[in-house]
Amino acid sequence: MKKLLILLCAILVPQLLLSHPWEGKRVAYLGDSITDPRNSAADTKYWALLSEWLGITPWVYAVSGRQWDDIPRQASQLMEQHGDSVDAIIIFIGTNDYNNAIPIGRWYNEDMQETEYGHRYARRSELRPHRSPAMDPTTYRGRINIALDSLKRLYPEKQIVLLTPIHRGGFFHSETNWQCSEEYANRCGEYLDAYIEATREAADVWAVPVIDLASLCGLTPTLDVHARYFNDSVADRLHPNNLGHRRIALTLLNQLSALPCGF
Repeated sequence: MKKLLILLCAILVPQLLLSHPWEGKRVAYLGDSITDPRNSAADTKYWALLSEWLGITPWVYAVSGRQWDDIPRQASQLMEQHGDSVDAIIIFIGTNDYNNAIPIGRWYNEDMQETEYGHRYARRSELRPHRSPAMDPTTYRGRINIALDSLKRLYPEKQIVLLTPIHRGGFFHSETNWQCSEEYANRCGEYLDAYIEATREAADVWAVPVIDLASLCGLTPTLDVHARYFNDSVADRLHPNNLGHRRIALTLLNQLSALPCGF
């Protein structure tokens, strides 16, 4: 019997270790131009590489230039076209909120409300501080609240994963689309760091995993030595090229291996 158990372990354990939980799944990608298949900065996006490596079926709804306030629309389109058949949803957005100077805002509104509690076998009531998500579409945290409240109601049994914005260099597309690098604060006085940190905080607020691409994928477009990972060393260090998307995909390949794709 002992020899049989050892033989079974020798056969099964390597297979379990080599099996990726996202293999062969159907995954929706919501976001902006970095994910948008119509953006030509890269021929092969990170999600296409994950599809190649893991056999993931990608359903991509990202649109160039969009901000967090567009996520409910993208999610509704996903529901209309695929219903409940998606296994997981990945959201990669936020850099345009920074560029458009959306205030960070707050997670909660607070007031005083009466609540009941038990005390020595008797039920009593008293006023206590009470909070609820701030559903403010004009702020970054408010937009995340609105989007994740909508997504969790649409897909209560699905895995939802957030990706932080990556670091960004300058993007000089035209006289009407001239975007500075993260070295500068935006028009409301916030650096990109604040938007990355708010995305990290959403993990605790909404009980969703956040993959910190800002730190984990290593892309640093403000350094000339990392210009090789972006679309154009002079005019576009915002959008990763094929090499940059490969770094993102490799990071996700490893990070997603620690997460269930569904429940």
